[in-house]
Amino acid sequence: MSFNWYVINTYSGHENKVRLNLTQRIKSMNQEHSVKDIVVPTEQVVETKNGHKVQTEKRVFPGYVLVNMNMTDDSWALVKNTPGVTGFVGSANKPVPLSPPEVDRILHTSTVEKPKAIAQFSVGETVRVMSGPLSDFNGEIAEISEDQSKLKVLVNIFGRETPVELSFEQVKKV
Repeated sequence: MSFNWYVINTYSGHENKVRLNLTQRIKSMNQEHSVKDIVVPTEQVVETKNGHKVQTEKRVFPGYVLVNMNMTDDSWALVKNTPGVTGFVGSANKPVPLSPPEVDRILHTSTVEKPKAIAQFSVGETVRVMSGPLSDFNGEIAEISEDQSKLKVLVNIFGRETPVELSFEQVKKV
């Protein structure tokens, strides 16, 4: 038996439901020997909401699920006819397996050690500084640097707009 990783298309937002449906169909049709693993690639991200850090899980490839399976006519039909599955990635009638480097990259993307911060802010938005020497001041966001989790905020000090660099958790939306 030759097991390879294949990518299946699903309706966006239904990836976990498809994984559950497929797992149940594999058991009910006694196909445990054909499918080794079903993965919805995700990564941990840190979002700042109302000045608080919240760690959430985000899908890396919305609308796609990875399946490690031995491709036979029966296993193909099993996956293809699962509710929520719209098809395999590949040519019209022949699914194309992922190469080992692709599998490695995708599966290790989903196990990120340090969660990424995601800005819940937009340029031009008014925020209130929650900590530091300028706490309780309001300012307008001039720049967002997601990779550094920082904002450049224009704060009105003594009648003048002064640019101040602040981290995501130091501010909250007004």
